[in-house]
Amino acid sequence: MKIDILTLFPGMFEGFLNESIIARARKKNHVQINVHDIRAYSKDPHKKVDDYGYGGGKGMVLMPQPIFDAVEDLKTEESKVLLMTPQGEPYKQEKAYDLSKEKHLIIICGHYEGFDERIRSLADMEVSIGDYVLTGGELASMVITDSIVRLLDGVIAKDSHIQDSFHENLLDYPVYTKPEDFRGMKVPAVLLSGHHKNINEWRYEEQRKRTKLRRPDLLEKR
Repeated sequence: MKIDILTLFPGMFEGFLNESIIARARKKNHVQINVHDIRAYSKDPHKKVDDYGYGGGKGMVLMPQPIFDAVEDLKTEESKVLLMTPQGEPYKQEKAYDLSKEKHLIIICGHYEGFDERIRSLADMEVSIGDYVLTGGELASMVITDSIVRLLDGVIAKDSHIQDSFHENLLDYPVYTKPEDFRGMKVPAVLLSGHHKNINEWRYEEQRKRTKLRRPDLLEKR
């Protein structure tokens, strides 16, 4: 898979790209991630990418020209263009699975007061990671990228994400490690039994209990 991210602040991605699972996935060529500075596509002599909005109002608005030129430069027949915006479709785990099957994603990070409305015409999908507003789409694009890359073949063990929270609309079951007794809080005996059938049944029941308590709306979808 290839992911191209369009941003005004490429420096924000240095740690994200070079640490942990994302770094390993890139090193093993499971994914190619490129970060592009939108300013590089500006035709303004001073590389200006924003201006005041027509009709007044506070804040600066991203201009369409650099974004259009960047997308047109990177896009192929296999590309899907995502626009990060709080007005977009709420992002869910099932969407991460869908996007992990794509060959090429182009992610546009908005910033400032917003972006020229005509930029929306470039997007195959507008995506929101929650009902709140960030200073820009950079953090949102990292969330989307991370959620997708971990699902790619070879990045992590398949069993690890099959049992993730939200798989089949259930939250994940509780997990424990050493010591068996920590300050009087003990590991459930069933996990020490070695009886895999009983362990799986316990985990499933714990998933249902936890989901009913914390996210009953998920059970309604099952």
